[in-house]
Amino acid sequence: MTTTASIQSVIPEISAQDRATRLTDAGAAWAERIDADRSKAHLNYAVDAAGVGSVATTVRAGKHSFIVDEPAALAGDDAGTSPVEYALGALVGCQVVVYRLYAQQLGIPFDDIVIRAEADLDAARLFGADESVRAGFSEVRLDIQLSGPESNERYDELRAAVDAHCPVLDIFQNPTPVKTTVTRA
Repeated sequence: MTTTASIQSVIPEISAQDRATRLTDAGAAWAERIDADRSKAHLNYAVDAAGVGSVATTVRAGKHSFIVDEPAALAGDDAGTSPVEYALGALVGCQVVVYRLYAQQLGIPFDDIVIRAEADLDAARLFGADESVRAGFSEVRLDIQLSGPESNERYDELRAAVDAHCPVLDIFQNPTPVKTTVTRA
């Protein structure tokens, strides 16, 4: 078992061969499902949340739960990661999955992957001080470090495949329609 000081969950260790087998098997199973019935590719995700404390939120996602909060400077209690940090975490988490998936699929091995996401946000819009700036990130930068035996050209090929297929990167890069309803409880 591998644990780190900054991650509180215990992640089981897995060999490169076991990871490759799991990725190959999952890809084959999905391909078979989709070939048999195209509608099987349509997934639905849902989370439930409730406001707690000053500005914190408890979130339930399947069998997992977590707290979203803000630091004191943004009226929070700093009881959890901020919403924008979770968004960046979702991006890098999805990138790791898709890098591993496409490395296996394209036969482009790497040993380790470490990703840093950094983003700029102008809080003037959040606080109503400047409506001309964007409320969200103005730019996101990903620094992806791969170690392994392949050439830079092969890792560029892998990056292009990941950029074309990463669902969370797509959410960041393209407008997604959002429909909102507000009801009284």
